[in-house]
Amino acid sequence: MTCIYSLDQIKAVVRDLPLTSIISEGFTAYSKGDVIVPPVGELHFDNPPGDTHIKYGYIKNHETYVIKIASGFYNNPEIGLPSSTGMMLVFYQKTGMLKAILLDEGYLTDIRTAVAGSISAACLTGRPVKGIGIIGTGTQARFQLKYLSAVTSCRKVYTWGRTQENMALYKADMERLGFEIIPQQTPAEVAAHASLIVTTTPSDRPLLHAADIKPGTCIVAMGSDTETKQELDVDILAKADVVVADAISQCRVRGEISKALARGIITETDIIELGDLLANPAKVKVKDADICVADLTGVAVQDIQIATAVCNALSSKIKEEA
Repeated sequence: MTCIYSLDQIKAVVRDLPLTSIISEGFTAYSKGDVIVPPVGELHFDNPPGDTHIKYGYIKNHETYVIKIASGFYNNPEIGLPSSTGMMLVFYQKTGMLKAILLDEGYLTDIRTAVAGSISAACLTGRPVKGIGIIGTGTQARFQLKYLSAVTSCRKVYTWGRTQENMALYKADMERLGFEIIPQQTPAEVAAHASLIVTTTPSDRPLLHAADIKPGTCIVAMGSDTETKQELDVDILAKADVVVADAISQCRVRGEISKALARGIITETDIIELGDLLANPAKVKVKDADICVADLTGVAVQDIQIATAVCNALSSKIKEEA
C-alpha cells in the first residue's frame, strides 16, 4: 500500500536524521559510479519568472528509486506564498511500485541543499572563518546559515539582498537564532568582510567579480542551478585555487562551472567532484591564502538519500506507534 506523508510528519522525523552523513554517502556513491542519474528535466517560465525541476535516479542494488519535482517561483512572496514547493515520489526498485508520496512542499529540497552547502564548506575551510557572507535573503539563505553553524563557530554574518525590506526581515529572523547580521549595500562589500561566502539567489548575471574576492576566501555557490542563472563572474573560477563540482557531468551544462568551461577559462582537469573529495580528503590540501569555489547545482542522489531516509524513518515511527 502506498503511504502518503504530510509536511508536518516529514518535519517530525527529519530533525533526528544524521543528514550530513546521509548526504555525504550519496555524493561519495555518485562519484564512485554507483548512482544512475539521468539529465535534469526542467520547465522555465517568464511571466511570472519561475522554474520546475524534475530530478530522479537510483543507487545500484538499493531498495528504492526516487523522482523529485521541485518548483521555484520567485515572485510568490509578494502574494503571500512561499517561493518553492514540490514533492518526492519513492518507488520500489525491483517492482516499480509506488512506496510513498512525500508531500514535502519543497522542504526536503531546501534541507538537502543546505546540508550540501555545509558539507562543501567543511571540506574547504580548514582555517578559522573570520566572517560569513550570505548573498540573498530567501529561504535558502536562512537554511544555509543555519546548517553552517555546525561547521564554524563564527556568528558574524555580512548579508546583501535585493531590497532593504528583505534584509531587515532576514536580519530579524537570523538574529533570533544567535547570529550577528550586518547588512551591506553591495555583494562586493559582503566579500570585503567575509572569508566564507554562500550565494543563494536566482540571478542571471554575476553578483560577485574576481576583484571582489580576497585570498583565503571560500565561496559556496548554490543559486545557479540552470543553464541561464549565474552568480559568479567566470574570472573568479580562473582565480580560484580549488574548484569543486557536485557533479561534473551536470556542471558541464549548468551552474557557474559551465560558463567558465564554455569560455575556456578552466578545463575539467581543474575540477574535483565533491564525492571524490569526501572519499579522498588528501586530494586537496587547502592553504590559508587559497581561493576555493564549490559549485552546487543539486544532484538527484541528494534527493534519493534524503527521501529514502525520511521514508524509512516514517515507516519505523508508524510501526512503533501501532
